[in-house]
Amino acid sequence: MKIEKINDSKVNIAVVSSDDVLITDTQSALDLIMTVKYETGADRIAISKGAIAEEFFILSSGLAGEVLQRFINYHFKLAIYGDYSKYTSKPLHDFIYESNNGKDIFFMSSRETAVEKLLSI
Repeated sequence: MKIEKINDSKVNIAVVSSDDVLITDTQSALDLIMTVKYETGADRIAISKGAIAEEFFILSSGLAGEVLQRFINYHFKLAIYGDYSKYTSKPLHDFIYESNNGKDIFFMSSRETAVEKLLSI
C-alpha cells in the first residue's frame, strides 16, 4: 500500500494506491482509516476501485453500507475512483448517483477527479 499526501491550505487528502485489495470487510476499512489518520493526519481519502473487494459493489451483500458507515462515523470523506461502466445494476447506479450528490462519499472516474472533488467539498 502506498499513501500519497496532498496538502491544500484547508484540507489534507490521502491518495491510497495498492496492487492488493485493501478493503474486504468493516475491520479492514477501519484499519485503513486509522492508518491514514496516523500517517498523514488526513480525513479525506481517494482510493482506487481495485483496492476494494468486488463484493462491495453488489449492494445486496451489505458490505458497501457497513464499510461506508465506518467512514461516516469517523468523519472521513471518501472518493472511490475507477471505471464503473461494467456494472449493470440499477440499484448500484442509483446508489452512485445519490452518493455523488451528497457530501461524504463519491464515485469518480479518475484519480484526478477524485482529488478535485475532495478538495472542493
